Amino acid sequence: MSIFHYYNFPHCEAFVFDEFLITQIREGVNIKPEHNHELRQVIDKHFLNKNVVYISNRYFSYSVDPMTYLETSKIHNLIAIAIVTDSDVSKSNALLESMFYKKKFAIFSTLSEAMSWVHGEILENNKK
Repeated sequence: MSIFHYYNFPHCEAFVFDEFLITQIREGVNIKPEHNHELRQVIDKHFLNKNVVYISNRYFSYSVDPMTYLETSKIHNLIAIAIVTDSDVSKSNALLESMFYKKKFAIFSTLSEAMSWVHGEILENNKK
């Protein structure tokens, strides 16, 4: 597993790997439904004919409009989302956000835990 693309967007950094992509949203940003456009472009470019899992590494403090997840759910090959945070407030926010996402959604304390879970999700989904 190695990174094969890096994007430096105004609101976040994105790291694209073989089976997943990781974003790290910048401090103070408010993620809105229109941010899905960039996510969809990256997924379409790098994961056109394969499943992908999105990992949000919540290192910085930012907000997410929960309605964003309704649009994110429509990305056909995005099979799951993992949130990585060690903050109790961020975990609570992620639990609320999970109610708006129509696919698998999990919260982890470390990036390593999330990456292990991703591999299992990809394997399970490819068996279907």
